Amino acid sequence: MSFTIIGTGAGLPKTIQTNQDLAQFLDTSNDWIVTRTGIEARHICVTESILDIALEASVNALENAKIKAQELDLIICPTLGGDTVTPSLACLIQDQLGATCPSFDLNAACSGFVYGLDVADAYFSRNNDMKILVIAVDAMSKLIDWQDRATAVLFGDGAGAAVLAGGNSLKAIQLTAVGNQHALSIPWPKGNHPLTKNRSKPEPYLLMDGPEVYRFAVAAICNDLRAVTKAAGIELADVDYIIPHQANLRIIEGAAKRLKIPLDKFVMRVNGCGNTSAASIPLVLDELNRNGQFKSGTRIALTAFGGGLTTGACVIEWA
Repeated sequence: MSFTIIGTGAGLPKTIQTNQDLAQFLDTSNDWIVTRTGIEARHICVTESILDIALEASVNALENAKIKAQELDLIICPTLGGDTVTPSLACLIQDQLGATCPSFDLNAACSGFVYGLDVADAYFSRNNDMKILVIAVDAMSKLIDWQDRATAVLFGDGAGAAVLAGGNSLKAIQLTAVGNQHALSIPWPKGNHPLTKNRSKPEPYLLMDGPEVYRFAVAAICNDLRAVTKAAGIELADVDYIIPHQANLRIIEGAAKRLKIPLDKFVMRVNGCGNTSAASIPLVLDELNRNGQFKSGTRIALTAFGGGLTTGACVIEWA
């Protein structure tokens, strides 16, 4: 036994920032961004807090699952960080929902949602009679140097959630990690202790080696999808939908070419949301669920990669 997904939800900030908006203060253009990334717009938290969009996704998922927050046995929140270092974002979500269960954050960067599913699966192996909320949320707009064209055009804010119950939908899952601070990192603020005042303090903004991340991501998607489909006893051709981390259209094109599968097998929504880190996969999952595209027996592969460097992939059969 593992789990089944009984509800999904999404939360996006109201403010939409288009490529044309970015061109007002960056040396860029809509054509420059679209041809390199496939991104046309992204949602940015302006009036909302990170907790606000996390709550919206969580409430939507609970309503979709037709359960109350008080029925939850665990809340797992994959995130790079909430509005506060402590309390954790998961604890604040628990408080606002009126739940009473254990709650904790999990940081696996953009692979966070798949990592969260794997952690949930371990809990179900101990007690199959549980209800678990996995709520992935990141506000990348707060972690980006908005004067750096190479990264500012890529990211957006969002939250995606799934409610899990005991079941047998998870057919295979794989996680990996290769420690690497060079390819992608976000330094912590260093504080202001008097003894450190003259030391170099890197700005707490995302630093990324784009070409290295591209090479890593394409290889990760190919290796992980081959591994989890083999473990599930199916071929890639048997998968109905591949939902990848929504980082960059060019990465997905590279992976599809290497795997020799049609690009339309991958569900892409990066054009309207940009890279929302851990939230990107559950945002797409919720859209397809609410559009009625999942039927009993639909096979879905999720594949993610992110800072760490981390990767995660799984095969789920919709119940």
